Parts: sequence; C-alpha cells; structure tokens
Amino acid sequence: MKVIHILLLTAVLGAVSATDTRAQTDLETAVSHLQFRSIGPALMGGRIADLAVVEAKPQVFYVGTASGGVWKTVNHGTSWTPLFDEQPNGSIGDVTVHQANPNLIWVGTGEPQNRQSSPWGDGVYKSTDAGNTWTHMGLDQTKHVARILIHPRNPDVVYVAAVGDLWGPNEERGVYRTQDGGQTWENILFIDEHTGAIDMAMDPGDPNTIFAAMYQRRRTGWGFNGGGPGSGLYRSTDAGENWIELTEGLPEGDKGRIGIDVFRQDGNVVYALVEADARRAGGGRGGRGGGGGAARSGLFRSLDRGDTWEKMSNTNPRPMYYSQVRIDPSNSDRIYVLGGSLMVSDDAGRSFRSDGATQVHVDHHALWINPNDPDHLILGSDGGVAASWDGTGHWRMFDNIPLGQFYTISYDMRDPYYVCGGLQDNNPWCGPSNTRSFHGIRNQDWYETAYGDGFWTVVDPTDSTIVFSESQGGNMNRYDLITGEKTAMRPITGPRADGDTTKAYRFNWNSPLLISKHDPSTIYLGANYLMRSRDRGMTWEEVGGIDLTKNIDRDTLRIMDVPGSEPQMSIHDGTSTYGNLTTVNESPITSGEIWAGTDDGNVQVTVDDGATWEN
Repeated sequence: MKVIHILLLTAVLGAVSATDTRAQTDLETAVSHLQFRSIGPALMGGRIADLAVVEAKPQVFYVGTASGGVWKTVNHGTSWTPLFDEQPNGSIGDVTVHQANPNLIWVGTGEPQNRQSSPWGDGVYKSTDAGNTWTHMGLDQTKHVARILIHPRNPDVVYVAAVGDLWGPNEERGVYRTQDGGQTWENILFIDEHTGAIDMAMDPGDPNTIFAAMYQRRRTGWGFNGGGPGSGLYRSTDAGENWIELTEGLPEGDKGRIGIDVFRQDGNVVYALVEADARRAGGGRGGRGGGGGAARSGLFRSLDRGDTWEKMSNTNPRPMYYSQVRIDPSNSDRIYVLGGSLMVSDDAGRSFRSDGATQVHVDHHALWINPNDPDHLILGSDGGVAASWDGTGHWRMFDNIPLGQFYTISYDMRDPYYVCGGLQDNNPWCGPSNTRSFHGIRNQDWYETAYGDGFWTVVDPTDSTIVFSESQGGNMNRYDLITGEKTAMRPITGPRADGDTTKAYRFNWNSPLLISKHDPSTIYLGANYLMRSRDRGMTWEEVGGIDLTKNIDRDTLRIMDVPGSEPQMSIHDGTSTYGNLTTVNESPITSGEIWAGTDDGNVQVTVDDGATWEN
C-alpha cells in the first residue's frame, strides 16, 4: 500500500506539474506579442551617476544611471539610445571613454552613492564598438565601482576604483589594474575588508601618476558610518606599483569620503574634498577622545602633486552623497563642487556661490567641462541631464531620457486605467495608460500628487479622482485630480488646528501605505505603530496601541565595531529613524487579519483587527 500511495502521489504531482507547465506555456504565448511602451511622465529624468563625453565630438556622450543602464546621444541630447538593456545589471557607477579611440568604452556597475536605494553591480564591462555590444570583464564581487581610468596611450592598461560591498565586509575592493585589456586583474591598493576606493584621478601629463581616494564606510538597516582609519588619499608615481599616503596639511585622524581632481594643464595642481572627524586627533581609536576642535572637513589644494596641502575653505556639502570636485580645464582657480546645488568658485576655492544651476533639478553627481570651451558644461543630477553653453548662466534640461526610479507602482480600474507611482526625488505621479487624443499621452495628462521622494501612491477604489500619496518620513496626503487640492494627512494625535502634535512616532524613509481590501474608507500607514484611519485619513488611531518593533536604541548598536553613541562621520545619513514598519499587508479573505514587518526583524500578525498581536 505504501508503494501504491507513492505511485498515486507521483501521478498526482506529475499531473499538477504538467498542468502548471501548460498554463505557463499558454501565458507565455498570450503575452509573447505584447510590447512595452513608454507612457511617461516625461517631465524629468532619473538619478545620474556619471557622464562620459567624446571630446573631439562633444555632441556624442554617454550617461550612466543609478538603475537605468547606459544611454547614448550622438546629437547632444536631441535623441537617446539605451545601450545596456540586454545586460544583467542596470546600476551604473562609472562610464569612461578612451579619447584616442572613442569606440572603446568601459562601464563599472553598482552606483557608489551610499544610499539605501543604491543598487549593487556585478563588475565591469567593455565595449569596442561604441556601446553596440558589451563584454563582461570580471570583478563580479566588487559590488560598487566608483571610477575607471584608461591609460591615454595604452588602452590595455585600465584602473578600477572598487568601493566594495556597502552592506558588509568583503575583500574585493580597492584599486584594481589590468595590463591586458581586462583579461586578468591585480589588486594594487588594498587597505582592509571595510575600505574601498571611492575616487581616482590621473595626471594628464604623466599617466603613471595616479591619485586614489580610499573610503571606509558601512550601511546597515539601522544606520550609516561614513568613515574610519582606513580612509585616506594615496598617490602612485609608477603606474600603481607603489603607493604613499598623502598626509601633509590634510586633517589627522579618521577621515570619510574624499573627492579628487587634477588640473588638466599642470599635474602639480590637485584639489581634494576631504571629509574629516570634527575633533582634533589624539587619544582614542581613530582620533576619538582628542577633545573639541573646529570643523576640519573641506576643500584642500596642493601645488606640488599632493606632497603638501592647504585648506581653502570648509566647503564640502553632504559627503556621503556627493563629494565631487571639478577643476576648469583652462583655469585652475575656477572650481566646481557638486552637492544639493552646483557651487562655483573663481578664487581657487576660498569662496563659493551656490547658484551655478538654479534652473535645473538639485542633487548633482556628475559634471563634464569641455576642455576646448569651458563655458560648455554637462551636468548630471537626481533629475537627469542638463547642459549649459554660457558657463552656468542658462541651462537646458534633457527631459527626453525615459529615466526614473519608481519605488512603487499601482493602478486603478477605470477605462483607460491610470498608473500611479512614486519616484526617487521626483515626487509621486498619476497618469493615464491611454488617451483619446491623436497626440497620445502628453505631460499635461499627468498629475503631480505630492512632493519630495515619492513612494506609495494609490487611487481610492470608490472614487478614481482621489489619490493618496506618501513621501519620505510618513508624509502622506490626499490629492483631488479634479480640483488639484492637496490635504496633509500625516498622523497626529491632537486637533490639526493646534498644530503638529505628533507623538514620538518613527516613520521609515519609505513608510508602507495600504487601503483596506475590505473597507475602502480604512487606510493603514506604518510607523513604529500601525496607524489606521477609518475616515480616509482625516483622523488616526494606533492599531492595538502597541509599538510593533523591538524598540532598540541604535546608539547601542555597532557599525564596523563603533557604537552609535560615538561620533561618526555622516552618521546615520540617509537613515531617518530605526525601529519602524517597512511592510504592511492585509488578508484579502479574512477581515481583521493584518501582517506587519519591521526593519529590526519583527513579523507581527493580528487576526482580531489589532486587539492582540503575535510576533
């Protein structure tokens, strides 16, 4: 009988498997002729990681994006071609063109900007036909590649700055070199398993002289530590065979992220953005325990190839996310520092103005300056690509690159149905999947339903003109598509007329938002409590009245063996709070059954509408 049972079970499983296979085949056949089409919104671009321009033909350039691959234009942005769609990884850290042979392009994957939303990569790629085809060249486990340098006279010699894993230790980080076009690699500058290379620069007059910025950092679910004793600035004068750390005139003790650039006309002139511990060195580990002291981060200049340095100013906006400095190739006193704004100095970095790019999106990560016309600039930001031909006076945004980082997508059931979603740093949006206009879907058909980093954006299932949106930190609102009215609905515990009487709620950067499947008037929003509104967000209550997290004090937790109670560079930057809900869902069958997950490891469930919870 036992054998019979097994045979019967095998037969049943075989039948089920065959049914599943046929169903899968039928589904694949049904959708095989469907093609994706872009429906918008075409009002902005997405996050840009790097730019590479063919100097002899500046109308030809390449754009590396945070999660949308590599794009190419041959007509200065009039049209664009995606080049990386067939590759397994779309997160780009760096794009480099060999100027003597612009058909040769190297791409490093894994955006290096240290955010929770910075995807990791799978190494480096090479194209020998201007991006038409690509070959994976290894370094699979480097995770995040920040810079690639190609020897100007010997294209087989390539250097890669590998930052390494953002979320944990790994050995595959530091500066790598190939001397055979990527067939083999050697790690020529390695500090430790926590420290990688975040930037590199080559002396244009002597390609054997290379500067490398080493960066110790780690992100966790609860925070960020952006520095340590591993960080530092190094120089090699023999093509990477030997390295020395540059320290004379730079801050002592722990450092964080460093950005580096060399003047095109004179390799003696070098600028560095240096993030440093705000306290004097001495005493404890890595400069800790040395007492007070003025801010030591800032912009530094060397006039002797890095042997000695002079601090020019305290300028260094949000190093964790930016740390890019560029020197005008024709004027070593004109300096650009990238940050939330584009900062410009005409006195070698002693003073800056922050109005370099007020007409375009903020948060700048890449800048190219035309060596033959320094008034011609190309800029990459969280909102796409822009160009100026008059030295920052006026900018043209290229809104025709279909880029964006959607955190979430939803749709409704009207005809034509609307698609809604939240974009990284580009607001929540809703727009139609089709229109009756012969023009097709236009920008004016899209609705901007809130501001900031857009996350959950959902349509009221009983009224398709009402959209609920959520941006960073639990900032939720209701938007009326007809009137354009926006109503703030972030949970507070007192009358709105009394102002924000928010209890000590902790909201995730991307707080979960859910409309009940059983009652469309009921909305859930995750904090450290599960918040519920039974009147479409006008008033709120705590479901069960208990904190669903472990409520751990993150100052007791260690990142790279440093407790959160000790000062750290860029401490917890990008992690607003710890101990909050990251996901909420409701049983579509059983009313009152709700599941909630937290960033500190709890999975909570209630089957009685929140009266009791089980972890």
